[in-house]
Amino acid sequence: MSEKLIGACIIGQSGGPTSVINASAYGAIAAALAAEEITQVLGADHGITGVLSDTLYDMSKEDPEELKLLKNTPSSELGSCRYKLADPDVDDTDYKTILEVFKKHNVRYFFYNGGNDSMDTCSKISRFMEKSGWECRVMGIPKTIDNDLIETDHCPGFASAAKYIATSCMEVSCDSRVYPTGQVTIMEIMGRHAGWLAASTAIGTRFGAGPDLIYLPELDFDMDKFLADVERVFKTKGNCLVAVSEGVHFADGTFVSEAKASATDGFGHAQLGGLAARLADAVKARLNVKTRAIELSLLQRCGAHLASRVDVEEAEMAGRVAVESAVAGETGKMVAFERRNVGGDYMCRTKLIPLGAVANAEKKVPLEWITPDGNFVTDDFIDYALPLIQGTPERPTVSSLPRYAHLRKVKA
Repeated sequence: MSEKLIGACIIGQSGGPTSVINASAYGAIAAALAAEEITQVLGADHGITGVLSDTLYDMSKEDPEELKLLKNTPSSELGSCRYKLADPDVDDTDYKTILEVFKKHNVRYFFYNGGNDSMDTCSKISRFMEKSGWECRVMGIPKTIDNDLIETDHCPGFASAAKYIATSCMEVSCDSRVYPTGQVTIMEIMGRHAGWLAASTAIGTRFGAGPDLIYLPELDFDMDKFLADVERVFKTKGNCLVAVSEGVHFADGTFVSEAKASATDGFGHAQLGGLAARLADAVKARLNVKTRAIELSLLQRCGAHLASRVDVEEAEMAGRVAVESAVAGETGKMVAFERRNVGGDYMCRTKLIPLGAVANAEKKVPLEWITPDGNFVTDDFIDYALPLIQGTPERPTVSSLPRYAHLRKVKA
């Protein structure tokens, strides 16, 4: 057991929201408030930008019952950001500001909840604090619907998004077959470089109402082959439902999406969109059939009404374990998940991974989980995803509508 480190903590959220990132925040906040080593629990306004501007909230001023509602509140209640810190060896301006804020509030613990880029932020801050001589334990709490963090079996946020996507695809599948005249429906699913979310639509197919074809960015996209696949299915069934990752690309690496160059985020990632419409136009031109393009967009990451109870519980666990591990002496680590099979039942336990091993790396769908013809996934993927989407959380409601957390956000 490491020597006790006494001081305040900061908890921040970063990157794209999910329906369970607030459950991780609750796990971390509750554990920090209960830890005798942590003297003050601060929430950062809009992630690391709130630290830089010294806009911090005193979480002890919140109603405990309101905090509990975070477990069922989608999006990032503390506010998120997409802010890329420079390499501290090249430009340490931001880090000096962060250190000043840490010293002002005697911050000895820093917890950051996010995906690939957020783990990069964590890693950089951890290294700078160590170099500066300011003892501060830094821990990453995983979050991403894309499920593309390495060294972890899965990521909080993925399962609920997968459940929403699979369910929505099943509903669209039923709707698209209503009329005697057939149609081709293209559903565009999030996923820039990894196809975990689009692959999750296959769960619906196993249960009788899902896509006929699935295309992931793990493989190069061939327009002629795609059109031939759609034509074959349509001639056989009279309808065709396609699920496609927004990040599918041609062999030369360019995105199929017609909006590939419309904008980039703070980390230089392309803002994709318009793919479903482009593919629907291509199908209509080739087959002269009715087409419909559907883009789930933000709905797939904020659909808390279809959240997985497993996901909510594991997200909360990740936040709690991050705090407990830091108090016990760990630093420079990310909480990760390890899958176990106990008596035939799915079990999940946590482990700690060095931040440097996680930052800026991507985990993709294994190629062996994609069918040889490249237009669907195997049962191995479905067997992987199915245990993660199980259960329905208890959700407080008012007049049959969800009751979300409303924090006071009292500035420290």
